[in-house]
Amino acid sequence: MSFEAKRCGVQFNPPSIILIYEHKDTKRVRKRVMPVRSFSKYSDYRMAAEKLKNHPRHRDYLRGVSQGQLEKLHVILRDHMEGLSLEHSLASFHLDPEEDLNKLDDDRLARKKGQMDELFQRNRRRESDPDFVYDVEKEFGKSGQEKCSWDEESDDGF
Repeated sequence: MSFEAKRCGVQFNPPSIILIYEHKDTKRVRKRVMPVRSFSKYSDYRMAAEKLKNHPRHRDYLRGVSQGQLEKLHVILRDHMEGLSLEHSLASFHLDPEEDLNKLDDDRLARKKGQMDELFQRNRRRESDPDFVYDVEKEFGKSGQEKCSWDEESDDGF
């Protein structure tokens, strides 16, 4: 049997991962509820996501779902167990270029790095892409930049 994942989500009570999928043979759209057992606010979301993805009952259904997506859903479940709102949890996955990443704890920093990696892979150009250019040169404007003393040429010749 082959299945195509359409959408993924979470259910808070009882803690579960919800998968909307299409059965490729019959073209029927179905919903699968996969309970997340033995998961608490202290659990490792990476291990729990990997365990769910490799579970014999769910393996075929989750083949089209990335590990990163399952990890994100487990983080949302864990945040809910810690008492955080859904909005707060989803906002923690948002990339803000002005945010100081040095002030984040390890868990939040890992989330941000995961989002940056995902964004990088999505925007990455490969040699097989039709719009791939090997050597790109781009001129950046200097408007709005502050002058620094080390930017100025020195008379020393260095």
